[in-house]
Amino acid sequence: MSDSRAHIVTGLLRDGDRLLLVHRSPNRLRYPNVWDLPGGHVEPGEPPAAALVRELREELGIEVPQPADPPLDELRSDTFFMQIWLIEAWTGTPVNTAPEEHDAIGWFTGDEIRRLRLALDDSLALFTKALGTPPTGGAHIG
Repeated sequence: MSDSRAHIVTGLLRDGDRLLLVHRSPNRLRYPNVWDLPGGHVEPGEPPAAALVRELREELGIEVPQPADPPLDELRSDTFFMQIWLIEAWTGTPVNTAPEEHDAIGWFTGDEIRRLRLALDDSLALFTKALGTPPTGGAHIG
């Protein structure tokens, strides 16, 4: 990416009719005390799909296959460019392995998500889209 916006990759982990969200710690500089997707910044020279694999390992302690498909969605603002992949297959059980960034993680249905304070206004439409997308046949492993 050639501009100065932060390049962010996130994973939308879906298990049936539930999505995994992380709660950003209240002491975070940007978007504190809200529910968001796990993920993070792409390092210089790092392919976005590889950054997603690394970030989900660092934040949730899971292994995901590097996505071959394009992202489910992309969000742009004045300060960031975010790519969001739908993840339906992983190895391991997601746990909060980044307590300095998140103070909780949780699985939520669409109705439950509607009652949460979300990081981005566009998130609810994206989450509804992801829950309405037919499963690809993948499932988490172990």
